[in-house]
Amino acid sequence: MSDGPYLYDDDPAPLHTGTPRPARALILAVIGGTVAVAVGMAVGLPLVKGSPEEQAREVSGVFLAALAQDDLETAYGLLCAEERARLAPQAVPTEYAPGGTGEVTGTIADEVDGAPVQQVEVAWSDGSTSTLTVVSEQGARVCGTAAG
Repeated sequence: MSDGPYLYDDDPAPLHTGTPRPARALILAVIGGTVAVAVGMAVGLPLVKGSPEEQAREVSGVFLAALAQDDLETAYGLLCAEERARLAPQAVPTEYAPGGTGEVTGTIADEVDGAPVQQVEVAWSDGSTSTLTVVSEQGARVCGTAAG
């Protein structure tokens, strides 16, 4: 190395000249902010997605509207995986809409095999009634029907 002339007469000044301060306040602020966001998301999610009853009513209404318009692709897509494996798309109307055009009349929270489900009551244009079972499977999905 050369000991030649320096541009400045002084040695380089140390970058950190003060007494180090603990970063406790910053760490606590970051942790507190993270907890606040997590709690906000947990509280806000049902407000955005709706209650399970609202989700069941909505998916059932879309399902029944799709069947009424012969939109088998949409209706088939709203079925749970078990029902899609059991039925062909063309069999959905005969299985789920035997009474013509349906209208959602109510929902009841229930439990099947230890899992929460919504039982959605449907009134059909021919005067009959039935119940659609709606499960939570990557969103609300229709997963069975029973005559009323």
